[in-house]
Amino acid sequence: MEDQKGAATVADRPVKTILISQPKPERSPYFDLEKKWGIKIDWRPFIHVEGLSGKEFRKQRIYLEEYTAIIFTSRGAIDHFFRIAEETRFTVSDDLRYFCISEAVSNYLQKFINYRKRKVFVGTKTLEDFKPVLLKAKSKDKFLLPCSNLGKKDLTSFLDDKKFDWTESMMYRTVASDLSDLTEVFYDVLVFFSPLGITSLYENFPTWEQKETRLAIFGKSTQAAVDAHDLMTNIPAPSPEAPSMPMAIEKYLEKVNKRKRR
Repeated sequence: MEDQKGAATVADRPVKTILISQPKPERSPYFDLEKKWGIKIDWRPFIHVEGLSGKEFRKQRIYLEEYTAIIFTSRGAIDHFFRIAEETRFTVSDDLRYFCISEAVSNYLQKFINYRKRKVFVGTKTLEDFKPVLLKAKSKDKFLLPCSNLGKKDLTSFLDDKKFDWTESMMYRTVASDLSDLTEVFYDVLVFFSPLGITSLYENFPTWEQKETRLAIFGKSTQAAVDAHDLMTNIPAPSPEAPSMPMAIEKYLEKVNKRKRR
C-alpha cells in the first residue's frame, strides 16, 4: 500500500476512501454511510481459512473412530470435520454424539446429519452456557475438538481444568490473504477487527508505515496488535459513545467531513 507524507495534519483532512478488511456483506450499515457522506468504501478480506488436507490431518495421528463425541464451536469446524471424514474415508457412526456451542451451530449441523436420529446437545450461546452441557457428559464420552490454528483457549482450559478425556485436532487454518494488488493503492482509513488483520498487513507489506493512513480498530486484542507495531488508532471501537464500528466511523466523519456531508 502506498504511503503519503504529511501525517501531522492528517486529522484535519476529510475522508474520501475506506478499506474494510472483511468480505463484502449483502447488507451493512456501512452502505448507508457511503451514501450519506459521499465516500467510497471498499471491502477486502485480509485473512482467509484454508482446510488441512487429509494427508496433513493424518500426520496428527488422530483416529476418528476412537472418539464418541465431537465438540463444534463454529460452522467452519463442522464443514472441515465432515470434509476430513470424507477425505480419510471415515464413516461417521450413527452413535456419535454432537455437542454444539449454540443453536446456530447445531442448526448448521443438519446439513450433514439426520438431526432427529442423532444425539445432539446444545448450549445457548456463550461458553458459560455451554459448560453445564459438557459437564453432564464428562464421564461418558471421549471428546474430539476440531479447531483452527488459532485454537479455543477458553474452552481448552475448561476441558483441561475439569479433566475431560479430550483431544484437540487442527482441521483448518486462518492465514494471510494475498494483497499484492493493493501495493500502489492508498486509502484514507483502514478498518481492522482482529490481530490477524494487522499480521496480514505486515506479511504483505513488511515496510508499511502509517503516515497519512488512519486506522479504525475494533477490540482490545486488535488494539494490542496495533500497539505492538507502534501504530496510532484514530477511530477506536467499541466505546460508550460508539458501541459499533459503523457508529465510531460516523462520529469521526462528523468531525473531519462536515463540509462534505450530503
